[in-house]
Amino acid sequence: MDDGTERSGPELFNDPLAGVDRTRPNPARMYDYYLGGAHNFAVDRAAADEVLAVLPETRTFARHNRAFLQRAVRYLVTEAGITQFLDLGSGIPTVGNVHEIAQRLDPRCRVVYVDHEPVAVAQSQRMLADNDRAAIVRADLRDAGTVLAHPETTRLLDFSRPVGVLMISVFPFIPDSDDPAGIVAAYRDACVPGSHLALSHSLTPEYWPGEVEQAIDLYRNSTHPLHLRDPDQVAALFAGYRLVDPGLVFTSAWRPDVPVDAAQARDSRAVAAVGELVG
Repeated sequence: MDDGTERSGPELFNDPLAGVDRTRPNPARMYDYYLGGAHNFAVDRAAADEVLAVLPETRTFARHNRAFLQRAVRYLVTEAGITQFLDLGSGIPTVGNVHEIAQRLDPRCRVVYVDHEPVAVAQSQRMLADNDRAAIVRADLRDAGTVLAHPETTRLLDFSRPVGVLMISVFPFIPDSDDPAGIVAAYRDACVPGSHLALSHSLTPEYWPGEVEQAIDLYRNSTHPLHLRDPDQVAALFAGYRLVDPGLVFTSAWRPDVPVDAAQARDSRAVAAVGELVG
């Protein structure tokens, strides 16, 4: 990805990234950098390197979080029978996206990604150009009405049947003033029983080692400051859902592919769960 050099002329009008603020780091692009992606700007890499300098565990956290998403999707397709997904705050595509995993397991699976970050949307559009069972919606997940009524959403998802709603590490960038519980409820109320919610959330400073407060301060200069929550606050977001085993646990301890001990689980610095919507 380029370093932010301005362009002009006809190509500007065809550029989905035209008008992007390249002067401030963006958490989605920083996350892409933590995962080894290339869809980020110099300002994102500089900010991410500052975070890693004081809190190197951030890269491990990102990888555990991504692995949870992949395991959750496998569970939802193979055990819960879910064949349609709404991935809210989907971020910049990288290896092992929801549609790749779900459609490999069941080609009938349909996926709607939702994000408002232009780089995430542009890269997703390129990736999904030849996939008629997956699409990206550019919208703010806080505006559930717009997301649910979008033509791509209504084309691909049938809300009279169970839907897998994914909210993976998005609420750390949503303040309490935006009513996270209300956001979850808006999507929950659009779903029928048997639908599922997969959600992960990074934890408050006492669960992190080192200079976590300094890292939080660095994010205050980004487009979306951090809003960390404790396990009880995260559990409250699952109101109306029955948590499937093992419940709300450290991210790497949710149905791991290989056993993890308590210390390894804590290295996730986040908790995650999958819940089934009950009638």
